[in-house]
Amino acid sequence: MTQILPFTLPGDSAMMQQDFLFGVATASFQIEGDIRHRLPCIWDTFCATPGKIADGSDGKVACDHVNRWREDVGLIDSLGVDAYRLSISWGRVLHKDGSVNREGMDFYKALLDELTLRNIKVFVTLYHWDLPQHLEDKGGWLNRDTALAFAQYTRAVVQALGERVYAYSTLNEPFCSAFLGYEAGVHAPGQQSRKAGRAAAHHLLLAHGLAMAEIRRFAPHAKAGIVLNFSPAYAFGDNEADRKAARLAHEYHNLWYLMPLMEGRYPDIIDALEPEKKPPVLPGDMDIIQTAMDYLGINYYTRNVYQAGGDLGFEDVRVCNVPRTAMDWEICPGAFTDLLKDLSRSFKLPPIYITENGAAEDDVPLNGEVHDPMRLDYLQSHLLAVHRAIEDGVDVKGYFAWSLMDNFEWAEGYRKRFGLVYVDYDTQERTLKSSAKAYQGMLAHRRALSQK
Repeated sequence: MTQILPFTLPGDSAMMQQDFLFGVATASFQIEGDIRHRLPCIWDTFCATPGKIADGSDGKVACDHVNRWREDVGLIDSLGVDAYRLSISWGRVLHKDGSVNREGMDFYKALLDELTLRNIKVFVTLYHWDLPQHLEDKGGWLNRDTALAFAQYTRAVVQALGERVYAYSTLNEPFCSAFLGYEAGVHAPGQQSRKAGRAAAHHLLLAHGLAMAEIRRFAPHAKAGIVLNFSPAYAFGDNEADRKAARLAHEYHNLWYLMPLMEGRYPDIIDALEPEKKPPVLPGDMDIIQTAMDYLGINYYTRNVYQAGGDLGFEDVRVCNVPRTAMDWEICPGAFTDLLKDLSRSFKLPPIYITENGAAEDDVPLNGEVHDPMRLDYLQSHLLAVHRAIEDGVDVKGYFAWSLMDNFEWAEGYRKRFGLVYVDYDTQERTLKSSAKAYQGMLAHRRALSQK
């Protein structure tokens, strides 16, 4: 049996204190399966469209979590984590007419009660990309009414789950929903239009602000915030043209979602858009969007590199001879530290949780074990990257590894594995990978230190 050393952090690190939360994360569509008891969503439709999913798969079974949730909670507990981040399936808890689907809501109540019984704090994401298809049929996130529907959905969930939940996040990665889904078209619902992408982004942010009011009203003691993904923008060449390109890309892909939340405005690159492609901002929208938050969730995987070009002044460059994950994403922990420090200097941020961080690897079981050396190195280096940011004054309160287990990886299907736990999709057997054991070992060591 392979001996796995725990991840390590300096003994005096703030991350080794008991009030720093370590967790794992999942999302409903990626793990739940059991589509008979929920409404169809945009990802069901996308999966059924030939050529959209790399391996032609879908989320009909996924990790069968709806039927295996008790086993999965035991798995989470065995890791020794403090918290678990999950998402609610909109179409599982509400019927088409907006009334509550009691069976679906009871599933989440039972799940949360079991987590609470095991002293695992629950972080709930209200929207992780699975918009009910009947709302997409009415325009989806291009329709302002979807933001109002999201507020009503939020009210129903928060009234039902209340303060079983330690922290609510309204949205996960609105960049992916808006840009990948409506502008680039590589995610559901697959539209390809800059006008659509910018409109969707605005209505998502509006939905966030409206939902914040519902969380404050019905769960006043729970934390409330949002989760944004960031890919720091670096210049390809040491010249002003490429440095400007990186700044523009940062505004368009990163600050477009953060600046309205913090400053009530879109970044200056909005002026480069043709009038008909600018977001449909109505009076009062930015006041709603700028609602004060208890925390900001930050997801980080990789950086991007840019050079001058393209119709907005920037274009991607693929850097050669650098380490990469199975997603072909550059491994760059230093950019993680830089990102956290830069955002904290540039904005008056609430406390930060790292809500996703992880790597895809081509994992292969061998003699009942799954050794994932690249992921071990990735997670160790990125834990240290967060530590360095905290040492430099960034207020980070927790870290969630993505993901608890292998799952449906959106447009990649089941080809890419991000889990700490290996899932055999034929048998649904779960196996702790070396990275899970290293995480488990670090948390056991932290507990031992606290008892001295």
